[in-house]
Amino acid sequence: MKKYNFSAGPAILPEEVMQEASKAVVDFEGIGLSILEISHRSKEFQAVMDEAQALAKELLGLSDKHEVLFLQGGASTQFAMTAMNFLGENERAGYVDTGSWSTKAIKEAKRYGETLILASSKENNFNHIPKGYDVPSDLKYLHITSNNTIFGTEYHELPDTSVPIVADMSSNIFSKSIDINRYGMIYAGAQKNMGPAGTTLVIIDKNFLDKQSREVPTMFDYNTHVGKQSMFNTPPVFAIYVSMLTMRWVKANGGVEGVQKLNKTKAELLYKTIDESQLFFNPVATEDRSLMNVTFLLKDNSMEEAFLTKATAAGCSGVKGHRSVGGFRASIYNAMGIEGVEVLCETIKSFDSANA
Repeated sequence: MKKYNFSAGPAILPEEVMQEASKAVVDFEGIGLSILEISHRSKEFQAVMDEAQALAKELLGLSDKHEVLFLQGGASTQFAMTAMNFLGENERAGYVDTGSWSTKAIKEAKRYGETLILASSKENNFNHIPKGYDVPSDLKYLHITSNNTIFGTEYHELPDTSVPIVADMSSNIFSKSIDINRYGMIYAGAQKNMGPAGTTLVIIDKNFLDKQSREVPTMFDYNTHVGKQSMFNTPPVFAIYVSMLTMRWVKANGGVEGVQKLNKTKAELLYKTIDESQLFFNPVATEDRSLMNVTFLLKDNSMEEAFLTKATAAGCSGVKGHRSVGGFRASIYNAMGIEGVEVLCETIKSFDSANA
């Protein structure tokens, strides 16, 4: 039976990417060595790094004013590095609290400077993206989490501000077109919509980089990694290689615009099925529903185990909701085909018919 991976991360990868990566683990590019053992200083890996950076620029419409880095430590390290580099003792940064990951980013930022929580949806269990709040013009940056994997919300419009935006895009990078000029910095852990765990894509506008506020340890200084093209120390070679393959796949499938069209189709189909159900419902404000992480609940949560059993039997893996919120979550990242969503929809309908 075919399995459909709806896990939020580590997440689904395109089949052709996994096939190519598996070959490289044994013999990379016919050189008789594994991608896992080649030197990061070799010409073979330099070509991988160059292509990965070039593809990121092409897919996101970056210009020469942007630096592209592949770092270690996941997005969680970026929570601290962002503030460490850009939030000085006499400076202020604004944060919007839309879920668990933004809450953690706020905690780290408070260690380095004045951190204003401009808006929060916590009182409503993070079921919407806050709107209509003021953004002081003197802020060093405004930090947002563009997509919230646990609660299933996503920014579909950016806040109205001229302040540089710093965005954690871990779970929706390369999923839709963005106006890159609105951002001072973007970071994205690979393991949700780009590649395996182990690397984080960081994109910084050079004008924003010039506004670094303090001297920081060498390893945590973005300028260190810019100067060494992400190879100040041994980079996560395999994670970068697979991320490169995934970006190749995105390009071959119509680029960001192409996958965005499919992502909308998948999400509309799944939300329609949930909205028409007698047993299930989606708790998120309609205008803020995520195209990547679809959360849904049962009106009678005593039936949760029965539905999970049915979903597993249908080949739908990873649909159990995050432990902090319960219910269900279908992560329908770029690599999830329409077939998998259709199978999940039929499973929901069948369960509905049998139990309503």
